[in-house]
Amino acid sequence: MVGAGIFALLGSAGAVAGAAVWLSFLIAGIIAALQGYSFAKLGSTYPSGGGLLTYLSKGFGEGHVTAVGAWLFYTAGSIVTAMVAASFGGYVSTAFTDDDPVWATVFAILLVLVMTGLNAIGSQAVARVQSVIVKVVLAILAVFAVVTIANLDPTLLAPTQYPGFQQIIASVALTFFAFLGFGVITFTARDLPDPKRQLPRAMYIAIAIATTIYVAVSLGVFGTLTADQVVEYGETAIAEAAKPVLGDLGYSLIVVTAIFSTMGAVNAGLYPSVGMTQHLAAVGLFPSAFSRSLGRVPVGLLVMAALTIVQLLLLDLNAIASLGSAVALIVFSAVTIAHFRVYRETGASLIVLIIALITTAVTFVVFCTTTLVEQPRTAIALLAIIGLAVLLDQLWTRVRRQRERSHA
Repeated sequence: MVGAGIFALLGSAGAVAGAAVWLSFLIAGIIAALQGYSFAKLGSTYPSGGGLLTYLSKGFGEGHVTAVGAWLFYTAGSIVTAMVAASFGGYVSTAFTDDDPVWATVFAILLVLVMTGLNAIGSQAVARVQSVIVKVVLAILAVFAVVTIANLDPTLLAPTQYPGFQQIIASVALTFFAFLGFGVITFTARDLPDPKRQLPRAMYIAIAIATTIYVAVSLGVFGTLTADQVVEYGETAIAEAAKPVLGDLGYSLIVVTAIFSTMGAVNAGLYPSVGMTQHLAAVGLFPSAFSRSLGRVPVGLLVMAALTIVQLLLLDLNAIASLGSAVALIVFSAVTIAHFRVYRETGASLIVLIIALITTAVTFVVFCTTTLVEQPRTAIALLAIIGLAVLLDQLWTRVRRQRERSHA
């Protein structure tokens, strides 16, 4: 979760929220914490490799709502993974090939292939690599935050520089993208020795660390550069903010951090595809082929990797950068609604669940009435992915019923 989002989003979020991006990250962190509470309660009660999609089925049953949510999460996950892989390719290309776009795509595809192989080896290999990546990224971002905050210009962060509250809320849908990894945590339950204790701890600690890092880094960046400069620099804004204090070494260090963080994000993006698709195939919501493997590579992982690579080759991923957040807000809201039906079993507070649903829904509505209006391509992509999820569910339901009749 930590790193990739803040590198990819500072410029986009700055264009909406200006110097108040730190506040946007704080609000997004609070929403993530509310949803994380819901997920932790559900995960403790229903530990499964199906993660949050298992929670949907517990509330809605194994019908169309759960199936559409599953296809939605799966296809959107490939778009988010592709976007992060493209960011990785851009950074590596900048560092080694003078920002050649062809090489950027090549590097992105190579990363997807490598991380697919790593996930095929198993969860222990994923955990070891992810642990190293996260430690490196956290350490460097922490140093960056401390150094830049110690030397920031308070006038750049003055509330008089902030836009209206509606713009800040609209930017939350963008900054929420940086927290999407907490949803991936729900898919780790099958690999945990004691999920009832470990899953909630992992959820709360991860969200707390991510929120702290994101708020601190955004304060450091917007306290060093003007909002216009952050928007202009885009993905390299953090590296540019390191220059005044740490010089060219700081710039290079942040570029290396961006490469590590995007590597970790692609690794984490591919990880849930295995347990999720195997679980959904087992209960009949996905084709049975998803429960199989080609050699050592699970089919669900292979399809996710293929979708990711196709999008790297065909799509302008920057134009639909906020799509991941929008889809996540829809799916997370559906999970919370499902939780209402089983909250007595999980022991969750109904009041907290209501607040979680309201904050998530309000953020999505504001996002639709502001960001989507100005980004028609993202709006079209969102409608397309929802339509695709419904279509896939209908097609598979028809095929499954025909098979059931033929075997009757």
